[in-house]
Amino acid sequence: MLELGGTGGADAPATDLIKDVTEATFMADVVEQSQTVPVIVDFWAPWCGPCKTLGPQLEAAVTAAGGRVKMAKVDVDQAQQIAARLQIQSIPTVYAFYQGQPVDGFQGAVAQSEVNAFVERVAALAGEPDNGLADAIEAAEGMLAEGAATDAAQTFAAILGEDPNNAAAYGGLVRAHLALDDLDQAEAILNGAPADIADAPELEAAHAQLELAKQAAGAGPVGELKAAVEADPANHQARFDLATALHASGQTEEAVTELLEIFRRDREWNDGAAKAQLFTIFDALKPEDPIALNGRRKLSSLIFA
Repeated sequence: MLELGGTGGADAPATDLIKDVTEATFMADVVEQSQTVPVIVDFWAPWCGPCKTLGPQLEAAVTAAGGRVKMAKVDVDQAQQIAARLQIQSIPTVYAFYQGQPVDGFQGAVAQSEVNAFVERVAALAGEPDNGLADAIEAAEGMLAEGAATDAAQTFAAILGEDPNNAAAYGGLVRAHLALDDLDQAEAILNGAPADIADAPELEAAHAQLELAKQAAGAGPVGELKAAVEADPANHQARFDLATALHASGQTEEAVTELLEIFRRDREWNDGAAKAQLFTIFDALKPEDPIALNGRRKLSSLIFA
């Protein structure tokens, strides 16, 4: 079990990263909070059109910063004293606070690239992020690869204790429980993931891996299914079941080959089940995996043939 030290992400649970701030909470959520981590303050109002564009841009950039910076949203109509004290002339206006003082800012809507650069500049005020969590994830992945799934699960869980919004740790924890054949717990972990990271590639891959693991539980004997396909090559259901069994036995490339053959013969069979299953397998693999790359290329060739 790996011991984890403090990191920038440790201070940034998903529920605490972006807040609506009022005059009553401004001192605590902005001034005092900025003593330890930079806080970006978005001054906006419901009637402000550009605010509706800038706000989501800021939230995306702050979320991507992984806890090195936080964000406070201040409705100027509801916080007129704060707006007056900071001489807010127009909105949207954005200020960055660090160590209790405004240190940077801009007015008006800007491009996402400028927003990203601003957030990164502000995040850098607190110094470079600690690589402790990245090292811990790498160590947990190593444990999982070596078959130490229990140790890997404990390490991924510890990482999430430090950074509840860490998509890589969530995906790793799901895979660790799949390796332990604990599908119910893997599914519960996925269902409990924060909404902010629900569409992260690591979680999408974990969803695909869980679906394949469920299918594997009902997979038939490879030998019998091969015989059924050899006896009747047009039996698409038998070939589909064979692909499922092959994947369950670790023969992923062979499973892809069988599914591609179904698609070649009848791409609309069972409402396009072969194509859908191929994408599930591809999503479960790393994007750079040769099986995924070759499979996608072959599928594209069949689609556009």
